[in-house]
Amino acid sequence: MLTYSSGVSSEDVYHAIADPTRRRILDLLARSERPVRDIAAPFEMSRPAVSQHLRILREAGLVSERRVGRQRIYRLRAEPLREVEEWVRGYRRFWADRMRALGEYLDQQQEDQGKSQPGAPGLWDPCAWLTQPEQKGEDR
Repeated sequence: MLTYSSGVSSEDVYHAIADPTRRRILDLLARSERPVRDIAAPFEMSRPAVSQHLRILREAGLVSERRVGRQRIYRLRAEPLREVEEWVRGYRRFWADRMRALGEYLDQQQEDQGKSQPGAPGLWDPCAWLTQPEQKGEDR
């Protein structure tokens, strides 16, 4: 089991981000820190259920909490996500290389069949989605 420099295990982080509700909570907290009531507002579940999700995120090191009076204010801690992203980046390169090779193969097939003009770029860039930066607000 891998333990991140933040002291949490990789299993805890992956378990925490596996749930769509917890990912939505992280998206909310990426914008700003919030009290539980504001985090719970967009969800069709009880506040205690949201608190359970927050507990899992806190135990995974993905959020921190502080008390202000009777409220608990939650904040995103992105360090474990950076380490997950580094792990995923290796697979992005893996697939980019394979998709690029597939694109080159398909371009060669077109040339061999006489369907493309000499000097024209390939019609399909299979790894464009891997090499272009993500746009904010777009679905993945």
